[in-house]
Amino acid sequence: RTTKDRNKMGDVHDSSYYAKCMVGGILSCGLTHTAVVPIDIIKCRSQAEPKKYTGLVQGYGVYKAEYGTAGLKIGWLPTLIGYSFQGFGKFGFYEIFKDVYKGVVGEKNFENYKTVGFLVASACAEVIADVLLCPFEAIKVKMQTASKPGEFPTNFGEAWNRVSTTQGTAGFYKGLSPLWARQVP
Repeated sequence: RTTKDRNKMGDVHDSSYYAKCMVGGILSCGLTHTAVVPIDIIKCRSQAEPKKYTGLVQGYGVYKAEYGTAGLKIGWLPTLIGYSFQGFGKFGFYEIFKDVYKGVVGEKNFENYKTVGFLVASACAEVIADVLLCPFEAIKVKMQTASKPGEFPTNFGEAWNRVSTTQGTAGFYKGLSPLWARQVP
């Protein structure tokens, strides 16, 4: 194949292309966020208890003394699932929305206002991605910020059931508006 043929093939945005973008999002967001769960735990704890957790290194020592090294993985499963869903939505729907908007406004207008098209596609994809993430982020934060061991389940299934039975669906989406305010603009 010639270089020109390869470039044409790279421009084909079909279901296979979108699926690859979605898998890329799952891998990049899910795995990276899961890898930094220990840092996230200390960050969440310092926000919940700022007098007790005054910095990353100091907070790590305090947390490790109270929960042990095993405690540094609390919330890894909702993080992996939630951020994988977010990456799926963010990467995949961004590409889909770019193509949809290009079809709506036409190739010439899209090229003239490409930055605006990219921004709108990104914002729309982020709205979807955050709806997918929010239930898992809510569980993760509750698991990581319980002030005493045993106050809230650290097992993902038990934590999910606790929120579901005590707060219903609304309990999973309390943080959606602040998440949108931070992520969409």
